[in-house]
Amino acid sequence: MSGSEADRVTVLAGPVLRRAAPQRLVLWLVARRPLSLELVLHETGGHGPRRLRLNDTQCRVLPLGDQAQVHLIDVAFDTPLPEDALIGYDLIIDGEGGIADWAAHLLYPGQRRPAFVLHSRRRQLLHGSCRKPHHKDRDGLVRADQLIATAPEDPATRPALLLLTGDQVYVDDVSAPMLAAIQALIPTLGLHDEQLRGASVATGTELYGHPDNHRRERLLPELKANRDLRERFFGGVRKPVFTSDNAHRHLITLAEVSAMYLLVWSPLPWRLIDPAEPALEDRDREYYPRHKDAVDAFVKDLPAVARVMAQLPTLMIFDDHDITDDWNLTAAWEASAYGHPFSRQIIGNALIGYLLFQGWGNDPDAFDGILPDVDRMLRRTTPGRALSQPLQSEVIDTLLAFEHWYYTLPGSPKVVVLDTRTRRWRSERRAARPSGLMDWEALTELQQALLGEPSVVVVSPAPIFGVKLIEAVQKLFTLVGKPLTVDAENWMAHRGAARVILNIFRHSKTPANYVILSGDVHYSFAYKVRIRQREHGPNVWQLTDSGLKNSFPPALLNLFDRLNRWLYSPRSPLNWFTKRRRLSVTPYVPDHSDAGERLWNGAGIGLVTLDDDGSPGRIQHLDSTGTDIEFLLRDDAET
Repeated sequence: MSGSEADRVTVLAGPVLRRAAPQRLVLWLVARRPLSLELVLHETGGHGPRRLRLNDTQCRVLPLGDQAQVHLIDVAFDTPLPEDALIGYDLIIDGEGGIADWAAHLLYPGQRRPAFVLHSRRRQLLHGSCRKPHHKDRDGLVRADQLIATAPEDPATRPALLLLTGDQVYVDDVSAPMLAAIQALIPTLGLHDEQLRGASVATGTELYGHPDNHRRERLLPELKANRDLRERFFGGVRKPVFTSDNAHRHLITLAEVSAMYLLVWSPLPWRLIDPAEPALEDRDREYYPRHKDAVDAFVKDLPAVARVMAQLPTLMIFDDHDITDDWNLTAAWEASAYGHPFSRQIIGNALIGYLLFQGWGNDPDAFDGILPDVDRMLRRTTPGRALSQPLQSEVIDTLLAFEHWYYTLPGSPKVVVLDTRTRRWRSERRAARPSGLMDWEALTELQQALLGEPSVVVVSPAPIFGVKLIEAVQKLFTLVGKPLTVDAENWMAHRGAARVILNIFRHSKTPANYVILSGDVHYSFAYKVRIRQREHGPNVWQLTDSGLKNSFPPALLNLFDRLNRWLYSPRSPLNWFTKRRRLSVTPYVPDHSDAGERLWNGAGIGLVTLDDDGSPGRIQHLDSTGTDIEFLLRDDAET
């Protein structure tokens, strides 16, 4: 892009439609300067558009740098917006151009402005997780865009929500071409620099120009205490059962995290940069062409990704890769990671990024007490444009102690989104054992949120009911003291957490029908689970769809699928001895299964259609290849 064309890029990302209700509308965008905005709403059958010039209360602006300003838009309405009708919206900049002028890629053919629908009953939900830019498969969010594009003006065909259930970004697994783009965007936008504590480089700017920029494990001081830390954060720990991660380019600074979000959510920042191939060592140089091709294909699909996020209410929750791999997996991990100033800063910067780019839009009220401190941190920079180190540390300490990342969405059915990362049930006997995904207090709060509801949709980033064989492998590695090797984090790995969540399901005043939406595992499956010892229910459906742009090693997953069906079939002696006596688990089978496979391995996005009672009438995986997979119920119980 020429200099004059780049100058015309005012909005870098967004608007993203976040929480939406008849009395409230929450939008998010990032622009190169603070904007004077007017929100215009076009309601079907209305007497004319509603026009609201946004004031400082309705639109809060936080500076990420000289030319990157986060706009948090939160508007309440005295007269409610209509339900089950198409509502067009526009954002007018400085009294002149609307979205069609500065972000035409957000519009479907024939549209003059983006639109959304507030459904009185949530019938269809899109859900997915795990979106890695340099993965070979196509982005599953493109399928969501294609779904809306078939009838963009028909309210009945629009899903009620897009639920992103974890790993929206991979700050710990960054390819060389993506890091080059990130570090090209930082000076272009003048993103804030910062001091680095406990590292052998003093600042972010020094890091970006360091010879070991792409081998960051070498940048820790040569101290014995740093060996575990180096391996944990930067060593590219090989995980022989599940994955082989390359963490050498783990993002470190807030500027890097912010640039990553902009580059994975919008095509516009890519128009401002022309990153050169970095100097790489032999192994990285070998992978560079393949990763570059994957990232280039990813960028081509970004207009579709931005479009669907502008036209569907989009809610999110973190999993580990949004912050760092194996985040809070064990008490020992926590002691090591938070006890070193460098790793504490790395985690804290990812949490600040999550707050600004994801968390705030889920539940703005939860962050009223935190945003003033974040605002002050972002504005009080040194003459060299570096963040105030004391203020940055204060914000990080606040976020690490924060306990309200979870949220609920009232309606029919109610949506309850779980934080399974920061309120862990730590093992009291051995610090190296996996922690429970939620502690007793968090689970008690979950039960209170469920009481009296006839049905509920629960978002749990990790499946509550997983694949039995894979959980057995994780347990085996845990017993030999290697839980980090296989990401041994599942609900059943901690006896206390497992017992409490099952007791919640059995409670007589909790819902009769649960639909659990999960991701994390890089394959997709569906179970119907019957909880015994409670009259007339409950029925639980575990629907897992993962990943949006990721998948499991095919040969390994096929082996696990086959062994799981053989070892834990209803007629298997092993199944009898390991049977979950209080559960009846019935698997669904993908209709494109060749030999009865229960696990679907392919990037894409999940689509669930709910009946009147909140049960799933149809369970689909919209594969990134263009194939629609439907999960069909089997009549034989797995356990």
